[in-house]
Amino acid sequence: MQNNRTISYGQALHEALTQEMEQDKSVFVMGQGVDDAIGQYGTTLDLHKKFGADRNFDTPIAEDAMTGVAIGAALAGMRPVHVHQRMDFLMLCMNQLINMAAKYHYVSDGQMTVTMVVRTSIGRSWGQGPQHSQAPYAAFMHVPGIKILAPTTPHDAKGGLIAAIRNNNPVIFIEHRLLFANKGLVPTDPYEIEIGKARVLREGTDITLIGMSYTVTDCLRAATLLAEVGISAEVIDLLSLAPLDMDTITKSVKKTGRLITVDNSWASCGAGAEIISRLFEAQNQNSFQAARMGFAPTTCPTTRNLEDVFYPSPTSVAEKAATLCGIEASTLPTAGEQKELEEFRGPF
Repeated sequence: MQNNRTISYGQALHEALTQEMEQDKSVFVMGQGVDDAIGQYGTTLDLHKKFGADRNFDTPIAEDAMTGVAIGAALAGMRPVHVHQRMDFLMLCMNQLINMAAKYHYVSDGQMTVTMVVRTSIGRSWGQGPQHSQAPYAAFMHVPGIKILAPTTPHDAKGGLIAAIRNNNPVIFIEHRLLFANKGLVPTDPYEIEIGKARVLREGTDITLIGMSYTVTDCLRAATLLAEVGISAEVIDLLSLAPLDMDTITKSVKKTGRLITVDNSWASCGAGAEIISRLFEAQNQNSFQAARMGFAPTTCPTTRNLEDVFYPSPTSVAEKAATLCGIEASTLPTAGEQKELEEFRGPF
């Protein structure tokens, strides 16, 4: 029987890596700063001391070349976990990920598999601005052959990373900076969550709120605000961006008749747009109301005042939901300050 105890999101990731490296010698971790004194928010701390420098090692600032190394290792039977400090810089290895990693299984008629995990961070924090806080996961959702996970809770962080490492496909594993300190119940034993399965975190009857990664917390807080004016919101943690769990989403929207998707990126051509499009294709387009939210349509700002307008928030999500439900948004209480922003101190 598994023993649950409370640990942080970052600790859950560290435990997942440790347990997988203990039970499978083909698993290794590579990336910028994975063996330094901080250890990627603590997620790779001292792994080089426990498993040796050949299984947890620093890499040059050469994303394209190092991704090629990881792909080669995967093709040779290893299970690399390649850590990227920021998702922005996956743009430097798009050829490796899209033309190589995603396609080897198909072009080899199933004889070759790229058993690789790409861990990458997204999200706002201490003024990272235009080139360090983007989340272009929608670009990878467009490509067959790549799976994408974006867990929100410590429980799903551990189970999701273990599932990604054991999966025989390239998996992009997305971690929001503001989640690393969040705590929750996590089993001590290794376990997997199902890739391609969403999780209903709160049941409701009036409107469905779909979040992904950190915006799940925005949706949960928005649901609390909405409850104070009599609106019952169902909250879904998407968890898996590719594949999408359209069965869970469709069931919820059929019940509530209304939907808001909240992206961790720009709404245009995003995950929310894809979800709404699939729903419209699957059923009569007049059978539900929908809206999508995400970054404001401009470059990511640096200053806190502009960030507060740029990013979705519990208040803005609740206001949009209230309007969709025919309730005056001005009647809502406010969510107050997001204290998680003050607690985050960054990786350096």
